Amino acid sequence: MKMWLLFSLLVIISFKTCLSEFTWHRRYGHGVSEEDKGFGPIFEEQPINTIYPEESPEGKVSLNCRARASPFPVYKWRMNNGDIDLTSDRYSMVGGNLVINNPDKQKDAGIYYCLASNNYGMVRSTEATLSFGYLDPFPPEERPEVRVKEGKGMVLLCDPPYHFPDDLSYRWLLNEFPVFITMDKRRFVSQTNGNLYIANVEASDKGNYSCFVSSPSITKSVFSKFIPLIPLPERTTKPYPADIVVQFKDVYALMGQNVTLECFALGNPVPDIRWRKVLEPMPSTAEISTSGAVLKIFNIQLEDEGIYECEAENNRGKDKHQARIYVQAFPEWVEHINDTEVDIGSDLYWPCVATGKPIPTIRWLKNGYSYHRGELRLYDVTFENAGMYQCIAENTHGAIYANAELKILALAPTFEMNPMKKKILAAKGGRVIIECKPKAAPKPTFLWSKGTERLVNSSRILIWEDGSLEINNITRSDGGVYTCFVENNKGKANSTGTLVITDPTRIILAPINADITVGENATMQCAASFDPALDLTFVWSFNGYVIDFNKENIHYQRNFMLDSNGELLIRNAQLKHAGRYTCTAQTIVDNSSASADLVVRGPPGPPGGLRIEDIRATSVALTWSRGSDNHSPISKYTIQTKTILSDDWKDAKTDPPIIEGNMEAARAVDLIPWMEYEFRVVATNTLGIGEPSIPSNKIKTDGAAPNVAPSDVGGGGGSNRELTITWAPLSREYHYGNNFGYIVAFKPFDGEEWKKVTVTNPDTGRYVHKDETMRPSTAFQVKVKAFNNKGDGPYSLTAVIHSAQDAPSEAPTAVGVKVLSSSEISVHWEHVVEKIVESYQVNWKNSRSVSYQRHIRTLGSGPGIHKRLSLLTQQIRYWASHDKEAAAHRVQVASQEYSARLENLLPDTQYFVEVRACNSAGCGPPSDMIETFTKKAPPSQPPRIISSVRSGSRYIITWDHVVALSNESTVTGYKVLYRPDGQHDGKLYSTHKHSIEVPIPRDGEYVVEVRAHSDGGDGVVSQVKISGASILSPCLLGFLLPALGILVYLEF
Repeated sequence: MKMWLLFSLLVIISFKTCLSEFTWHRRYGHGVSEEDKGFGPIFEEQPINTIYPEESPEGKVSLNCRARASPFPVYKWRMNNGDIDLTSDRYSMVGGNLVINNPDKQKDAGIYYCLASNNYGMVRSTEATLSFGYLDPFPPEERPEVRVKEGKGMVLLCDPPYHFPDDLSYRWLLNEFPVFITMDKRRFVSQTNGNLYIANVEASDKGNYSCFVSSPSITKSVFSKFIPLIPLPERTTKPYPADIVVQFKDVYALMGQNVTLECFALGNPVPDIRWRKVLEPMPSTAEISTSGAVLKIFNIQLEDEGIYECEAENNRGKDKHQARIYVQAFPEWVEHINDTEVDIGSDLYWPCVATGKPIPTIRWLKNGYSYHRGELRLYDVTFENAGMYQCIAENTHGAIYANAELKILALAPTFEMNPMKKKILAAKGGRVIIECKPKAAPKPTFLWSKGTERLVNSSRILIWEDGSLEINNITRSDGGVYTCFVENNKGKANSTGTLVITDPTRIILAPINADITVGENATMQCAASFDPALDLTFVWSFNGYVIDFNKENIHYQRNFMLDSNGELLIRNAQLKHAGRYTCTAQTIVDNSSASADLVVRGPPGPPGGLRIEDIRATSVALTWSRGSDNHSPISKYTIQTKTILSDDWKDAKTDPPIIEGNMEAARAVDLIPWMEYEFRVVATNTLGIGEPSIPSNKIKTDGAAPNVAPSDVGGGGGSNRELTITWAPLSREYHYGNNFGYIVAFKPFDGEEWKKVTVTNPDTGRYVHKDETMRPSTAFQVKVKAFNNKGDGPYSLTAVIHSAQDAPSEAPTAVGVKVLSSSEISVHWEHVVEKIVESYQVNWKNSRSVSYQRHIRTLGSGPGIHKRLSLLTQQIRYWASHDKEAAAHRVQVASQEYSARLENLLPDTQYFVEVRACNSAGCGPPSDMIETFTKKAPPSQPPRIISSVRSGSRYIITWDHVVALSNESTVTGYKVLYRPDGQHDGKLYSTHKHSIEVPIPRDGEYVVEVRAHSDGGDGVVSQVKISGASILSPCLLGFLLPALGILVYLEF
């Protein structure tokens, strides 16, 4: 009994000691229980560098700090590594934010950081600098005037006042605000020092200049006293060479920043500025300002580092300047720490790696205080190692922080979260792994038993380091109850499961190799035996990838009609379906697989490695590598070409004409010289034509002299003393080389010596030779050939043409005029007896000095002149007295008679008419001028139709008499058009009366049009519609009248 009491007392003391130990560590963030859900602080907002304007009216500045944690964190702030007294009235806290009231430069400028803590630990924020910004005014003293000779360069100094920070922007005022100088190639404002540079001064530069300075950080601007600039006139401005006065220095830039380089030169004339990167291409993100004085590189990268050069040049000389851009990088994480849980007593390697330029150094904080430098390794960890850790990577450009919480686990073993499976299935003859994964810290020891038998490692049984049990070559006797026992210095636990042995899965009908042709179907058989208590599934894979029957159901199908059978049907097989097919029969316990190969024979694959060599004018050599024959020997190859003349690929002639399947080289022949070609090769076997190779790069064949002569050589006609020669230009495919043109040769028909001229325009098909001594209508022999830089081609067939004719020398006779109406006259004449007359020109003008022309082409005749179709055209020209002849209107009509009808003339107007004979060489002398008058205009008043009365089988239409005005022709009668409604043609009547009878239409409606007629023409029309309703016949009327009388008598 005493021993039992003593044992109980020891157990109670041990439990209290353990509990007190856990409670002590839990309070300071060193211990973890199973139910522990809290976590240490994690920053969500950290302070940033802040510039407070000294003249700010706000009177306070805020530095932000916010973290999430459970329980909520407590915040502290430090300045220059000293604690801030938050009880002072100058400071206040809003959440974790520090508010400084009435900031003072002497007291408050410095480096700040925030500390957030709870009982899991403490973390320290990034450091932030609080600075005080200012921009002093310019000195009040007047600035002296600047006198510069015109044509000379000059600089106006800005000399900005004291300021912070150094992020000023500069502009210059001219005479008054807000008139600012516009920068161009001649004027430049440096954003480095604010100076205004003028490459050469002009008289227009005269004025008062003020430097305008702005600070974006504190939103303040100031401007200097005005500087008078007085250009001094020079009779002649002297040029001088470019002189670079704004020079950029070596620059250290951070990757990702934008970099600006300035370069400006004085000089007369104004120098041009060019930029380049020495020995390397310019960055793709580089931009040069319109004036050329500024180079900006956006988002600069490490590869953009190098020497940059600015060159200024005018016609008097050049100047160069070089400097280097060094690109460095802010620290960036490669691998950083994350929240971690480790077992008590274990080891920990916590990798923390960063990159940057210069390479960052690594230091560690634990709970906000310096802890370690470099790589961190912890051995045999205890609760003292728990807490909030911060890995800091820093170089000269700044620092980055990675925060993480380290929790130390110390737990007795338990299977509550991950017990062993109650039932484990394993196939006879197979292998099984029974997992044992309790939660425990430190790591427990493992012991296994089957029933009451303890298990140890043997040839078939292996207990893994993590506690799992592996059994190989399973037999029926291995079935039973298995228990895993675990123990550490905190306690013990066990978990039990039952192992059930099943029949193995076996392939009993394996797929066999198949050989098919493209487009055919193939069947892969597969059947298996398995434990009847389990479900069997078949999985097919192709070249190691599982077949998705839903996505690939066009070609792959399963046979679901047979039990225990996984037969695969491959429909319309293509070359891509050739390969290894694997059937896997599987249950939840085990699986079995068998494979077979499918060979798909088809047309060859594309040849590869196509190369073009030995390029000549009409042939090239091609080499290629053999493609896949797809299990059917290649019988031949075909070379195909494509040019700019067509988008289609065409078979090329080759040497040898038939390219056997064992060849990998041939020559394409009969190509067009000086033509751009693409080539490809196609293989063929007994199963068809394969896919073509990838097209070659474009090549151009060598040039050659033309071998085709121009066609359709002819010509003739033209102006006086001209010989016109024409031909059909050769298309591009027959040029065969550069500098393509034509040589035109001609000579008199009976001459001996050919005269030759060169036409350099390859698209022209016409040449006109002028010779004042050339006789009209002289026969010439002509021929044309093509040439290029390689030589001349053959001449065309010789053609006979004639030089231009002389203009007619006779004037038409017997010219007469007949007035037809107020707007028309007819002109006639006798034919000029000359063999070279092609047309007549009729000229007329009215008394208002409006002139007209009209050409009438006629048929030429006589020896030596080619017969041609008689084509008559007339051209009418007219213009007002205040217009120029070039503005005249023209109208052309056709006729074959020696007369012309002139229309659209003005009524009651005097006209003068003359006629000229013309041909291609010009017009002859005019005929005698004929004077004539057009008649007065026809009546403008339409007839007023009074009535339209039906009388028997006719209509009587009556209208008022039309009285002409004094400037109109007297009415001589009336014209009446009787036509069906909707048609233009009908029967025309003439009458001197004021009425007319027309027949009643048989059906539908008719229109009766009436208009007055006079010597000046027809007047305005009036019209009336009449109906075509049927009329009762006399016999029917005789029958109906007695019946009507009876009805009246009966008072019906």
